[in-house]
Formats: sequence, structure tokens, C-alpha cells
Amino acid sequence: MSIIHEIHNVVTPVDFSDNSKLIAESAAYLAGKFGASMHLIFVVQNFEDYSGFFVPQMTLPSLEGELAESAETKMASFSAEMKEFCESAGVKELKYKVLMGDVGEKIVEYANDVEADLIVMGTHGYKGLEKIMFGSVADKVVRAASCPVTTINPYTCCE
Repeated sequence: MSIIHEIHNVVTPVDFSDNSKLIAESAAYLAGKFGASMHLIFVVQNFEDYSGFFVPQMTLPSLEGELAESAETKMASFSAEMKEFCESAGVKELKYKVLMGDVGEKIVEYANDVEADLIVMGTHGYKGLEKIMFGSVADKVVRAASCPVTTINPYTCCE
């Protein structure tokens, strides 16, 4: 049995925060070292779980549809910005996808669908009430993924 694990597909969730580029570049560097394809994904949170917290001015399906449209536009732009870096890093192919639902579940589901060999994602360091209400997406993914997960704390990785 070989302990060497070949990497062909790297999945990287982004949230368009200031740290997304740093996380994506780190993932591209790793994918490039293996000559792997990189899959950038963004998950639009399903608001059904939070419908009791507020009363929106528009219906939830309408709000989610607008968020998904906006996310598609942002993801296309983000991927275009990443293309040159990925090529110079040796990434075989750059793909992107916008999904909708529970963030942790969708990341794991997508990784399974594309037979990911590695997930590279950032941590957010939620504390206190935020962690109780929203949990840690990275923690959910680490626990449920069927492939290795590398997490990057963007606040400490590049000081």
C-alpha cells in the first residue's frame, strides 16, 4: 500500500472577504505543485434556517435568487483575477461554481462530486455567540470531508 496520495483536484471555498485572495493563492500554489485542477466555489447560504430571525422586505426565494445572481458575477470576476496567478503557479485548470444551501454541507458535497483529493479553506475564528449561532464551517468540513482538508488562518499565516 502506497502512502503517497496523488492530488488531481483541489477544492477551495471562497467568501469574497478580504482574505479570499490569500486563501485562493495558497490553494493555487498547492494545486500547482501537483499539477492539479483547482475548483473555486462560493455557497449562497440558504436563508430558510434563519427565517424566524427577521422579516425581509422581499420573499426569501427572491432574495436568494438575487444573491445567487450577484455571487455568479462576483465569482466570474474573482476567477478572472485568479487566472494569471493560477497559470503561473502551474494549476492544470481553474474552474468555478456557485452553489446554494448549507455552506459546510455544500462544500463537502461538491468535493465528493468532483472527487476532490484536497480541500483548502480559510478559517474565520468565530468566537462566543457567533460560533454558537453559526458554528464553524471549517470544522464541519473537516469532520465530514472524505479527503484531506487544509485550513489556513489568514490572520497568522503570512505575518
